[in-house]
Amino acid sequence: MINVGIIGGSGYTAGELIRILMFHPNAKLDFVYSTTNAGKPLSIAHHDLMGDIEMNFTDTVNTDVDVVFLCLGHGKSISFLEQNQFSDATKIIDLGNDFRLTKDKEFQGKSFVYGLPELNKNSIKTSKYIANPGCFATAIQLALLPLAANELLNNDVHINATTGSTGAGVSPSETTHFSWRANNMSHYKAFDHQHLGEINQSINQLQIDYKNELIFVPNRGDFARGIFATLYTTVEESLEDVVAKYEAFYKDQPFVTVTTTNINMKQVVQTNKCIISLMKKGNRLLITSVIDNLVKGASGQAIQNMNLMFGLDETTGLHLKPSGF
Repeated sequence: MINVGIIGGSGYTAGELIRILMFHPNAKLDFVYSTTNAGKPLSIAHHDLMGDIEMNFTDTVNTDVDVVFLCLGHGKSISFLEQNQFSDATKIIDLGNDFRLTKDKEFQGKSFVYGLPELNKNSIKTSKYIANPGCFATAIQLALLPLAANELLNNDVHINATTGSTGAGVSPSETTHFSWRANNMSHYKAFDHQHLGEINQSINQLQIDYKNELIFVPNRGDFARGIFATLYTTVEESLEDVVAKYEAFYKDQPFVTVTTTNINMKQVVQTNKCIISLMKKGNRLLITSVIDNLVKGASGQAIQNMNLMFGLDETTGLHLKPSGF
């Protein structure tokens, strides 16, 4: 069994990790670290776990676990690792953004691999340290990587993507308050979202000469979880040729499905799936990508990475079904 530790156990991504790991046949939770809830049952923060797991939060770290997930929020993983030295055998999966960019991947002799399995699977299998991708970044990269791999990204890409309120984290704020968010919609960080760095980095990994712009408008949606992203760009190839290239790129990727039908977010919420829909009018290609921001966009992908790191089938513990109604 893989002994697992979770740091920053009170947030949404930690709650999803616990929910999935409870039923993972090869993993066992060793501890869930939270200074704010130490000594209290996990269900005090994660109400959906009531009656399912008898474990308390702790403020003690077992530095000898097989793998630790860092769910600390952006910019906090470095300071935690500086204060807590894990054993050389402990694998680390960081769900924050501290190590995602190439310029940030080296830390205390550790080299973090960018953990998008559909792009870096072989490197993930041999790595001990993983920088888990961002949620918007996951949905958008999966929508674009087959084009980059075939050097078909030769124009600007216009991106409009809407995320649920859980994407903002568990701490309440003005824009996550129910009275503000319900029956409402807004955009934020237009053209300058922090995930653009990792998206461009992955595109250039496959299509080195891509110099055009990703024009990204992120939106806040009136729902709790999920990402619905639409992208369009100019592509000369026929729809049939584009679909064939997407299917070939993802043929060995169990969590990505390619279709030419209309799709909706409920098809993926509560799962580790990404569904990509392709449509074309003239030379304009429309790509729709849907994921659950907390599963494929965070905790499910982190467990997928754990599976790869420990030599398991990457789908282990991740056979999750959405609810369409």
